[in-house]
Amino acid sequence: MSFASRVKQELTRVASKPCCQRAELSAVVRINGVISLHGGGIGLEVTTENNAIARHTYSLLKERYEVQPEVLVRKKVRLKKNNTYVIRLGPPHAENILRDLCILGKGLDRIEGIDPALIKKECCRRSYLRGAFLAGGSVNNPDSVSYHLEILSTYQDHSEGLCRLLNGYHLHAKWLERKKGYVAYIKEGDKIGEFLNIIGAHQSLFQFEDVRIMKDMRNSVNRLVNCETANLNKTIQAAMRQVENIRRIEREIGLDQLPSRLREVAEMRLQHPEISLTELGQMLPRKVSKSAVNHRLRKLDEIAGKLNDPAATQG
Repeated sequence: MSFASRVKQELTRVASKPCCQRAELSAVVRINGVISLHGGGIGLEVTTENNAIARHTYSLLKERYEVQPEVLVRKKVRLKKNNTYVIRLGPPHAENILRDLCILGKGLDRIEGIDPALIKKECCRRSYLRGAFLAGGSVNNPDSVSYHLEILSTYQDHSEGLCRLLNGYHLHAKWLERKKGYVAYIKEGDKIGEFLNIIGAHQSLFQFEDVRIMKDMRNSVNRLVNCETANLNKTIQAAMRQVENIRRIEREIGLDQLPSRLREVAEMRLQHPEISLTELGQMLPRKVSKSAVNHRLRKLDEIAGKLNDPAATQG
């Protein structure tokens, strides 16, 4: 089972008050519902491939409106996909419910966006987002490369309304158009965690944060290892260059021609090409600091450079 499926399964077990049931149902029907005409009356079908969401939607309709929806199961044998569950209501119940859910306005006009009457209370706003995620939401596994949560809706005005609702909680949501509709989405891991908390998916939130912590820890360790490796490579390359330059000085003029401080560093570097500058300074007859060792080695590099440059040597 995917992480998104586990989140949705948890959300179907969240208990809610009557006002919250209305808000949650409105979001589910708005995204997954199809309105049809039956002999002059209005019918409604709510479709989902998740049996837990189908049971939850059926229970909410039955509990709030005291109706007995018809439930159909359609098998997709040809493509070997999940079953499709259809909760069907006919007239007159469908029309009354659609008006109560603030989906149908006067006549058969669709109410655009999210009706403010549905989300006056804080609990109802959370419930509406919960219903929207149940109906059209998806979220990446937290262990994947990037974080991404989205809610798919058919209409642009509804997607914009979801964005406003999400951003009322400072979740940095945006929307975009896709072939199948419009998507409100969140890209930041911490904001996705906040969203899961808002809609009541607390167990999924704990799992999400545990994986994020482990992932961040692994990334931090990898960064440290890469940094240490890079520093070690630089140290080795610098030591190899220093040894090469000292060997050149030894061949060309002899180390005994160097000032005593430079000769001491040169001889010690030849004996211990693998040690750091700090360790090198501590091993000298008269201990010196890392910066002093670095200064003397630079002097040796300059002398070797002049030996390579005939013009400098002649000068």
